[in-house]
Amino acid sequence: MEWDLTLIIVIVLFGFLAAFIDSVVGGGGLISTPALLAVGLPPAVALGTNKLASSFGSLTSALKFIRSGKVDLKIVGKLFPFIFIAAAGGASLASFLPASVLKPLVIIILTVVMIYTLMRKDWGSIRTYQKLSPGKAVIFTIILLCIGFYDGFLGGGTGSFFLFTLLIVGFDFLSAAGNAKVLNFASNVGALVLFMILGKVDYGIGLLMAVSMIIGSYAGAQFALRQGVGYVKALFVIVTSALILKNIYDYVQQWLS
Repeated sequence: MEWDLTLIIVIVLFGFLAAFIDSVVGGGGLISTPALLAVGLPPAVALGTNKLASSFGSLTSALKFIRSGKVDLKIVGKLFPFIFIAAAGGASLASFLPASVLKPLVIIILTVVMIYTLMRKDWGSIRTYQKLSPGKAVIFTIILLCIGFYDGFLGGGTGSFFLFTLLIVGFDFLSAAGNAKVLNFASNVGALVLFMILGKVDYGIGLLMAVSMIIGSYAGAQFALRQGVGYVKALFVIVTSALILKNIYDYVQQWLS
């Protein structure tokens, strides 16, 4: 692929914007993956390259949230290796099964997530998390593993799913965002390893986008920490709505083609 000024501007600009949004509530792939496709990367390579860049972005925002004290390291530290493995498993399955088979289910789940969030106006305003019973802890872990697997297999909306699950068990929006980014980093790296093994990563473009994502992730996390819970919740609703519309569009296009 030939490098030119247009390619560099597209990768840097959209990488920054994607990371800024993704650093808080996820959904950055809605911006970065189409940008990678637009510069001419094949679909599989675009997905793998996006995982390379977004791994740097999610690490940056995760570290920012950790330094601010918004991450429960004991919880996410135990979950990290399992999420990594689950995402790697999802990425390996993606090479055999079309991702489109999950589109209808994703649309339904995202719609339920958004409606539930809108109906509970004060939800996520304060932290009510308490140590889970063994039974609830198992269910909580299984759900997070399924999300990690989904990230490797399809990916769109992973950050939103992680964040929503953490809200369910009592985290406020800001701490849920911080913990979600650590888990999202685990799933990004797990999927990336498989894409690298399969040779589906463009390292030049990926590292260029990674630089802009590092800057965007830091800026996004910093902005969220300053603006607080209300900003995170509003962005969560906006991004979830966009994810629903994008998945509906993809599903309709699939049937029309």
